[in-house]
Amino acid sequence: MTDARKSDLLLVATTLLAAVSWMFSKEAVQLMPPLLFMAVRFLIAGLLLAVVAHRHLTRISTDQLFRCVRVGLVFGTAMCFWVMGLFLGTHVGEGAFLTSLGVVIVPIIARTLFKEAQPASTWLAIPVAIAGLAMLSLKNGFRPEAGQLFFVGAAFIFALYFTLNTRAANPRLITDRAGTTRQLERVPVLPLTAIALLTVGLVTTVMSALLEPWVSTFQAFSVELAWWIIASAVIGTAGRFIVQTYAQSLSNQSHGVVIMVLEPVWVALFAAGWFDESMGSVQLGGCSLIFTALLINRWSVLRKVLKSWLAHAPRSKI
Repeated sequence: MTDARKSDLLLVATTLLAAVSWMFSKEAVQLMPPLLFMAVRFLIAGLLLAVVAHRHLTRISTDQLFRCVRVGLVFGTAMCFWVMGLFLGTHVGEGAFLTSLGVVIVPIIARTLFKEAQPASTWLAIPVAIAGLAMLSLKNGFRPEAGQLFFVGAAFIFALYFTLNTRAANPRLITDRAGTTRQLERVPVLPLTAIALLTVGLVTTVMSALLEPWVSTFQAFSVELAWWIIASAVIGTAGRFIVQTYAQSLSNQSHGVVIMVLEPVWVALFAAGWFDESMGSVQLGGCSLIFTALLINRWSVLRKVLKSWLAHAPRSKI
């Protein structure tokens, strides 16, 4: 099996791990305050990845550390919105599609804040995504649920996180006020991820300490709750990022951009089986439009992937 094929399979596994993590998290937030859960989850995951990346962590510069923390602060804010959406939302599968809107919003953030040119497919995807969002949120008039609003807010902040994370993980040229151009070194993936996760843990710890009760949670702590926390931290966070990082190291192609859009589909399927969720026709239509927007947004990469697969597919002999 080629490295590229291994990468594809591992990225599919990554989407499955991410989807299962939604189930673990939903179970956990029914037993403890949501922000406290995120704090414990990300601190455990961040420490695990810090152990794996300890050699790299001793070599990063102050500027690289600053960029890691900045990514983590934005990521932490996004996760606060996400977990509140999960806590207040009534449909996990619907929430996954709403959160996936971040993929469509990324080019808008990159264009608005960093003047990065974007392909035409991005602007075609936006009205489709908005139509899907309208079908989910406006089915009873303009009365979106609180959980939906948190998920949409998370999508916008995730888009900023994705943009900053990509910029931190890749070298780029910058020009200072004096007009001098220099190359900004990239931050290695493992220390970037470890520091970002630890920062998320610290952000959510502070937010939880300010807004949530802790005593009752620890008094009612159970083996079941411990399992959901550990599963979310080890499998859904640290494990997911390790598998994803390894998969990306096997291939420099962009297949993963397309494969990762499978996540909301898996979440919807798992939620149907795990929590016995069901969606009405309007909800299904809205999710379908959002998924279509994801494919349109990544059409150029998808077309290359399809051409590559067709070119290497075995042909039957007549």
